[in-house]
Amino acid sequence: MKSKEFKMPAFGVGPIYVLTCLFLTMLGVYLHIKGYLYAGEFTEGKIFFIVFGILLILFGLYLWIEAVIVQKINKKVKEKKLITSGVYGFVRNPVYSAFIFIFTGILLLTANYILLILPFVFWAYLTILMKNTEERWLKNEFGKEYEIYLNEVNRVIPWFRRKSN
Repeated sequence: MKSKEFKMPAFGVGPIYVLTCLFLTMLGVYLHIKGYLYAGEFTEGKIFFIVFGILLILFGLYLWIEAVIVQKINKKVKEKKLITSGVYGFVRNPVYSAFIFIFTGILLLTANYILLILPFVFWAYLTILMKNTEERWLKNEFGKEYEIYLNEVNRVIPWFRRKSN
């Protein structure tokens, strides 16, 4: 059932989410650099964290480019079209996922295990935001089509599509 009042903002909850997570990431890096989190620093194996951090940042950039530039999400939102293919066939919110991967990659560069709680905070925060805003808007706009998509594709973590019954 489509609503005439339905107006999903082009950027959704993105600015609120990204700015909050950016602030927490930068605060964590700052506290690490200033030595306030020295107890969480890994003394061995830092190269693993650095390499994995760089890979996550690159993967996040890939997701963002695919969602925003290749699949033109902003254009599709304005046209009120539901995208379920391409990168959206693996994750419902690739733009938000991209930022989780980028921020997690940045945190991994510090090789500080205390900061690794933040990606879980980012995930929980995004889940709450999505359930209470954009997912409601999309259910209202696309109905059964979105319900099927919601059951087949993960919200944040890219994964293979599940088959609906």
